[in-house]
Amino acid sequence: MAIFYLIGVKFYAFAIVAFSLINKKAALWVAGRKDWRNKIASVLKSGEKRILFHCASFGEFEQGKPVLEALRSYYPQHKMVLTFFSPSGYENKKNEPLADYVFYLPVDGPGNAKDFINLIKPDIAFFVKYDFWHYYIKEFKDQKIPVFFVSSIFRPSQIFFQWYGTFFDKMLRRVTHFFVQNQNSLELLYKNSIPQVTVTGDTRFDRVYQASLHPKSLPEIELFKSDKKLFVAGSTWSADESILEGLFEDINKEYKMIVVPHEINELKIEKLKKRFGNAAIRYSQWDQKATNVQVLIIDNIGMLSALYQYADLAYIGGGFGRGIHNILEAVVYGTPVFFGPNYRKFREADELVHWKGAFSVKNEKELRNRVFEITQEPGRIDKIKEINKRYINNNKGATELIINYLKLNP
Repeated sequence: MAIFYLIGVKFYAFAIVAFSLINKKAALWVAGRKDWRNKIASVLKSGEKRILFHCASFGEFEQGKPVLEALRSYYPQHKMVLTFFSPSGYENKKNEPLADYVFYLPVDGPGNAKDFINLIKPDIAFFVKYDFWHYYIKEFKDQKIPVFFVSSIFRPSQIFFQWYGTFFDKMLRRVTHFFVQNQNSLELLYKNSIPQVTVTGDTRFDRVYQASLHPKSLPEIELFKSDKKLFVAGSTWSADESILEGLFEDINKEYKMIVVPHEINELKIEKLKKRFGNAAIRYSQWDQKATNVQVLIIDNIGMLSALYQYADLAYIGGGFGRGIHNILEAVVYGTPVFFGPNYRKFREADELVHWKGAFSVKNEKELRNRVFEITQEPGRIDKIKEINKRYINNNKGATELIINYLKLNP
């Protein structure tokens, strides 16, 4: 089976190289790994103790950031080596102050894994959530380097637990310890005779809670909001924007709207402007004296999480596609949250729908009805805020549990 795995990985890498001729992100993926052995060897200093902290992409970094911060405090004598598989992580965090070194993780393979680990020489390795790479995990095991997985979550449908998944099951058995999000994941691993697991919860709760204590102030957004309420729609796709357009016609007398599309490019921004007509303007072109503007379209990357502090209502995109984006950045402020029907894979969305702190809608009519329902019922918004804030408080603390485990198992 190992040969088929290796062929699959090499084919994947070859496809990205071919695609890099026409795609900027793929080109960054290829360029970032060019001559990686010499790049890494040229910057590492001898005599250092190091910890490897790997994230597949930007989202996993945000999820694991509280752990990285805690590791810096707990292991002050170690240098932190931060790695990414995707350009979305590396390009945004290549100058991350929490890390001493930032690299792309080379493509998995017996030679690459051995050479990379021999160059880095980590005392410990941490992987956030997923990114299970056979040869890396095997090399960690062979070299007796502890490797931990943070905020992992497992489901019976995953390949590890299928009759044909023996090869992948071996990866899990070589991992030193799993810090999983929920009891179901622990029980599934136990059932498959993988006992090295602790339920710590999801470190994203720690991340959003920490961020909410000192949110970045955006005076221009306060000015845009003025004396109206604010509806923030984050990480939206075309299907989301279609139903938001209809909603805006109903609420624009009381609410202003900010739309942050998932993809920031000229074509996308212009399509959004056409949807909302003269009421909309790009953030980069907004004249703060233009008080008639009702819809602000964010055309940059990095503002979204800070925007939610000003939201009276929020909509999170992706629920009409493969699945919703991060709802916790809005929920941490207590904000009532709406999203499309594809949310079941996301524990926090499923639980908050149950507790009536968040709401799933199937179409424009349902969105209108839900918004009208919760805004017109006296005291409903306050009740939702209480539910959402309590939910965050009840689920934070994963980072502390992870560090406590490391203290007890040096």
